[in-house]
Amino acid sequence: MLEFQWLQDQFTRHIRDPEHQPAPAEIEQRRMAIYRDLVYNNIESFMSDNFPVIREIMPDSRWHALIREFLINHRASTPLFPQLPTEFLQFLENRNDKKDFPFLSELAHYEWVESALFTDTREIDFSGIDEEGDLLSGIPVLNPLIMQLAYTWPVHKIGPEYLPEEAPEHPTFLVVYRDRRDEVGFMELNAVTAALLERISANTKQTGLMQLQSIATEIRHPQPEVVIQGGLEVIQQMKQRDIILGTKKT
Repeated sequence: MLEFQWLQDQFTRHIRDPEHQPAPAEIEQRRMAIYRDLVYNNIESFMSDNFPVIREIMPDSRWHALIREFLINHRASTPLFPQLPTEFLQFLENRNDKKDFPFLSELAHYEWVESALFTDTREIDFSGIDEEGDLLSGIPVLNPLIMQLAYTWPVHKIGPEYLPEEAPEHPTFLVVYRDRRDEVGFMELNAVTAALLERISANTKQTGLMQLQSIATEIRHPQPEVVIQGGLEVIQQMKQRDIILGTKKT
């Protein structure tokens, strides 16, 4: 290394791991402390804002140890500060620490999804959509600003009062969305409504009725009309939340 490269390397190593990496002797320690605290506090505060539930359920000592571990061990693929939550998510997914909550990486992903949708620069485009179209006879159109998710853990319920230690028998299905008011929300689904939403997303040629009839056939329901009526109610709820925007104009 050239001398300035060696100095930069020593400087950044100390910033990330001040307990084990000595500060450059050439830099006044008072100044070094300013840089050290500034970097850590900015990153810790940013992560607290983007992962508020994780921050709330973790004791202070464990949280700060986690952030320090992130600084020491993770090598980010981007220099962009707004992308740090994505880097933190990757860091958590690659860890296997028995001290962690078993649901930690899934909870982090759920919180990341909310942030990702909130900061998405796209806008809802209603051109080519009939907002008052019949959801059975028409072809339902999904909001592009949604993410359909399946988790082992009920991540949307986790908080200080609910910290499950064993995964439930059935997975949790969610759709997270950003509506026309730029507000982010979620809707819990069951396996059938999750399959219905997946079908609507994958097929832009079938009407809502055709989709529901296919679902009734797949699950071999003895009364298809019950599936159709129940499915229509779910689709209408999705329409009210801007998960479904309307029907395709013909």
